Amino acid sequence: MEKIIILCAVFSAAIFLLVFIWKHQNMNDNRKRVHKHNHKIGHKHGEGYSIDFYAYASKIRHWNAEFKVYLSVLTLVLCIVFNNPYVSATVIIAMAYLTVIKGKIPAAEYLSILAIPITFILLSTFTIAIDFSKQAIGQCNLYLGFGYVFTSTVQLKKMVFLILKIFAAISALQMMTLSTPTSEIIYVLRKAHVPKLIVELMSLIYRYIFILMDVFTKMKNSAKSRQGYCDFKTSCYTFGSIASNMLIISLRKANAYYDAMESRCYDGDLVFLEEDKNVEVMQIVLAVVFIMFLVLIWYFTR
Repeated sequence: MEKIIILCAVFSAAIFLLVFIWKHQNMNDNRKRVHKHNHKIGHKHGEGYSIDFYAYASKIRHWNAEFKVYLSVLTLVLCIVFNNPYVSATVIIAMAYLTVIKGKIPAAEYLSILAIPITFILLSTFTIAIDFSKQAIGQCNLYLGFGYVFTSTVQLKKMVFLILKIFAAISALQMMTLSTPTSEIIYVLRKAHVPKLIVELMSLIYRYIFILMDVFTKMKNSAKSRQGYCDFKTSCYTFGSIASNMLIISLRKANAYYDAMESRCYDGDLVFLEEDKNVEVMQIVLAVVFIMFLVLIWYFTR
């Protein structure tokens, strides 16, 4: 029980740190607006956004792509293998520091990006904390007439530990995606000898997702401007119309996408501009120290 209290304290401290950074950045933004107009990272004009926007705006984009990808993947593997809540909490704090402090990504945008996976995590792990029985068992139970809904300290502990592990793994991947453009990640995968078909399909599918998102957003805004969501019946009709038109427009966009590739001398290989970035010795040293620190945490708290 003491370990759970300590873990909750560490996690609360991390949340407090993110909120403090968020408020501090908002205060600085407000001061800058007094003197001049500036564009905030992640501003939207009603047409969605791409994760690559944050990757190109990140202040650690100039770091070596292989270093960031390998560090992220290694951290992810350690979170899963160690299965230790203290390791997970440390990874969450460290990845938030790299993304928000070093990368200068606004804390509000970082939390909004993590909001979607956090929602799925909470919904999927909620079933671990509760269970049903015909008898009153566990520390907490609720009688529903046909049986009892109960939970216990063991189940709650298992749920909290699982949430931390999943959240740490997602944070490690988010550090990579929010600081490394997709083209550089593909370049790293090619150097790792991942099959060319998988790499090119990944690139095309990733790009096409945002094309369809942009088309859907424009169609939705157009329907809103024409009172297409004024009531439930109209909303259902509008949703069906947009869904049916998405297939036709997606085929048209696919043809235009291929024509654009053909006009740029596409011969079966996707070629990106590859920029060589050196890895600093201090970055390698700090990464090794961080990995060793995770190993030590796991060793003393297992």
